[in-house]
Amino acid sequence: MAATDLELIRPDWPAPAPVHAVSTTRVGGFSNSPYASLNLAAHVGDEPRAVKQNRTALGRALSLATAPRWLNQVHGTEVIDAELVTPSMTESVAADASITSVAGVICAIMTADCLPVLFTERSGRHVAAAHGGWRGLVAGILENMVAAFAARGVQPEEIIAWLGPAISPLAYEIDTAVVKALRSDDRAALTLTDSQHGQLDLYVLARQRLAASGVDAVFGGGLCTSAEPERFFSYRRDGVCGRQATLIWRD
Repeated sequence: MAATDLELIRPDWPAPAPVHAVSTTRVGGFSNSPYASLNLAAHVGDEPRAVKQNRTALGRALSLATAPRWLNQVHGTEVIDAELVTPSMTESVAADASITSVAGVICAIMTADCLPVLFTERSGRHVAAAHGGWRGLVAGILENMVAAFAARGVQPEEIIAWLGPAISPLAYEIDTAVVKALRSDDRAALTLTDSQHGQLDLYVLARQRLAASGVDAVFGGGLCTSAEPERFFSYRRDGVCGRQATLIWRD
């Protein structure tokens, strides 16, 4: 498979030159339906051989020297050091975000409707990735990431963030339990459709949470995983499906 067979999304953001980032689509891999074709997740029921081929194809397309540090995402708020995760086929370390300042270590998030958020800062010394489903966003995953940067001496105004492909509010109906979990200042991300349901905008929710943490340089947003079945996996649309990946690393 040639590198040109993979459709990859390059973030449009002012990241410094040493920083590299990409978000995959479902286009260009080896998996069969319902995982067709560039499924990068080993935990969704796809053939392990196909997943390995897909990950190898991605590595070749991006000229990666090492494998990404895949996480076992649990819709939590833990941010870990990516270099502590062993690059392997299994997603064994339970966490929903990773950060690193080590050159060549690849932070990776897998999604199929949830919001992937990439981070760096204006010098490019640190990079990070977070998995933002509604539970993680409401519970503070992005705030924890800002705190992880602060622990490395990076102030919020120095941070740059990019929002990758996620489900749009028109395709994302939520129920009363989710509505009640939102803070009052999260409500701008919510459109009530009746007394029991609403539509949640993950992009708006993430921007609000980041702004409240002092991060105003936020880019991306606007894609909908549910609306483009030929381009993206969507759990809400399909149920059984593969996963896209969003990666970031530095030279």
